Amino acid sequence: MNRLKCFSILSACIISMAGSATASDTSNLVKPRTAAADAVITLPAGFSSIKMLGNLGRARHIAVAPNGDVFVKLDKLKDGKGIYQLHDSNGDGKPDQVTGFGKYKGTGIAIKNGFLYASSNTEVFRYKMDPKTGKVNEASVQKIVTGLWDKQQHESKSLTLDNEGNIYVNIGAPSNDCQVQDRVKGSPGQDPCPLLDSAGGIWQFKADKLNQTYATGTRYATGLRNVVGLDWNNEVNDLYVMQHGRDMLFQFYPEMYDQKAGAENPAEEMFRIKKGSDCGWPYCYFDNDKNAKLLNPEYGGDRSKAGRCEEKTKSILQFPGHLAPNGLLFYTGSKFPAKYKNGAFIAFHGSWNRSPEPQAGYYVVFVPFKDGIPSGKWEIFADGFAGADINRAAYKPCGLAQDAEGSLYISDDSKGTIWKINYNGK
Repeated sequence: MNRLKCFSILSACIISMAGSATASDTSNLVKPRTAAADAVITLPAGFSSIKMLGNLGRARHIAVAPNGDVFVKLDKLKDGKGIYQLHDSNGDGKPDQVTGFGKYKGTGIAIKNGFLYASSNTEVFRYKMDPKTGKVNEASVQKIVTGLWDKQQHESKSLTLDNEGNIYVNIGAPSNDCQVQDRVKGSPGQDPCPLLDSAGGIWQFKADKLNQTYATGTRYATGLRNVVGLDWNNEVNDLYVMQHGRDMLFQFYPEMYDQKAGAENPAEEMFRIKKGSDCGWPYCYFDNDKNAKLLNPEYGGDRSKAGRCEEKTKSILQFPGHLAPNGLLFYTGSKFPAKYKNGAFIAFHGSWNRSPEPQAGYYVVFVPFKDGIPSGKWEIFADGFAGADINRAAYKPCGLAQDAEGSLYISDDSKGTIWKINYNGK
């Protein structure tokens, strides 16, 4: 999905943020703004949700400290701050202290081994954290990665960490399909695609080394158009990513794809990534109707040829087109029923390129896993974020996190709402 191209859908999502958040007053953050904004999310039996707060703005990814504090990364500064810390001192599920720091926008945030990691669209930082109090030492900030591409398209530097001291950073390709003229009908694809040297993949860096660059990092995986949702699966010690598929198949190639096929294709894909993986972008896409990885039309595809795509890394799970997977979390808690253990939650933000078909997404799904492989069909876990009008969604799920007790957290990057999901069943 390309936010710069979301014309009519974006115009429906522009928000007006309320006043500033202070350390002791969150009344301006939790006040409902419109009837549509009060859409009620639905959950499976036994689960309940608490709307922690709202109106933070473009709340992207989130992380929870060992003490339960929630850290929210913003894609647009609020009162000059790009990270907000939510502290709930009385255990009612709603923060009574909201503080901000970090004067940069972006998406990525994670907590590991006593450090808070956060990204702008060009750099990655880390802060020393007190695990007992959740207090972040702002003066301890270190720049560990710098100089990454920001071409104003697919610019978010989402991140995750493994257990061996490495951090993995998405560098999205500033392109739909690496055409000579981006998003121009009839423009051919560039072969080889020059963007893949510095974008369109996942880069690996050291989590504790300062001022790393492309030159000192490792291109861990390539052929990924844009990855916003990614997570390290601790059960099998592998990286998993959700790719945003390309746009405009129907608009550019109506002789191959009718309106419905353009809405449902290409698939949004989950990949299990190994070092050196090549997932095939821009040359390949996964066709949901054909159930096959095929050549893109810009590279000679006719909706039947596989060609070079036979040799590319295959996705392990596919979803309908243009749902925009922005969050991925492997659930390791024990608070939810046993079926959720080690399974994957995915937040679908919703997209724009299903038009003129109705939009879709705006929900969180669950996928059961066993030994690192999907072991059953995906199912919608949390729904209703869009509200009454699917084409003017009230909320757009984006980030996912869990706390030490096993509760789940969901962020919304339309109005900046954070939900806490608990299980109360038996």
